[in-house]
Amino acid sequence: MQDPTLDAVFGNTSATRVLLFLENYGSGHAARIARTFGMSPSRAREQLEKFESASLLTSRPVGRSRVFEWNPRSPIVDGLRNFLATVLAGLPTEVTKKYFRQRQRPRRSGKPLEVQKVGR
Repeated sequence: MQDPTLDAVFGNTSATRVLLFLENYGSGHAARIARTFGMSPSRAREQLEKFESASLLTSRPVGRSRVFEWNPRSPIVDGLRNFLATVLAGLPTEVTKKYFRQRQRPRRSGKPLEVQKVGR
């Protein structure tokens, strides 16, 4: 997933991916974002910290991780999120399924896996 226009707007592909991830899921930590897009955790963390220093994001510790989310006090976050939501809505279906439809919660204990039937 690479869009030269978005990369030019946000500075690079990593920044674009981090922002789209956060818009889609609402919050996230560097390791999860890195795993989703196949990038290094340090690169994801660098982008998250850059956006936090610009007051677009806030972070809080959760266990051994730092979880980042949108800063509700920033005057430009609402406009940025509207823009990102429009971008997400316009992504091809295969990109949306690959990067933006991942399970966020653990499966209930004892719940059987649903097997998707392949066929006619």
